[in-house]
Amino acid sequence: MARQLAAALAIIGTLLLSGCGNDYGVDQYGQKVAAERVDKQWLVLNYWAEWCGPCRTEIPELNALAEGLKGQPVSVLGVNFDNVQGEELKSASEKLGIKFTVLAQNPAEIFDLPRSEGLPVTYIIDDQGKVREQLMGEQTAAGVMAKLEALRGH
Repeated sequence: MARQLAAALAIIGTLLLSGCGNDYGVDQYGQKVAAERVDKQWLVLNYWAEWCGPCRTEIPELNALAEGLKGQPVSVLGVNFDNVQGEELKSASEKLGIKFTVLAQNPAEIFDLPRSEGLPVTYIIDDQGKVREQLMGEQTAAGVMAKLEALRGH
């Protein structure tokens, strides 16, 4: 009985501890997006939609940016503007050729993002979770990289 109680308490403790940090839900493949993967990192957060022409043009640039940032404390994340979920999100992401993580749950509240009526829109968020830049319209990998470097003081 004592061993079962200890095991139960260990599980409860783990669950309570895992509640620390923000909950980013799952990605386009249904995999949990751990807070450790996102918190205390710079983020390039892009909102896109399947029906958005400039978004389609911008995706390869963001894929290149994500590839170029590997190994750095910066993550490129996508969010579907229409809030599609599950299989529909996976399908839309694959159709557009998105290679970076797409969050199924919109993190706008976590980062206190201003509502944008236009697409695409990309936010640069610092490692403290503060929005540093709102980039409206289609971006290039080089352009976002230059902004990131300027903001990060590199």
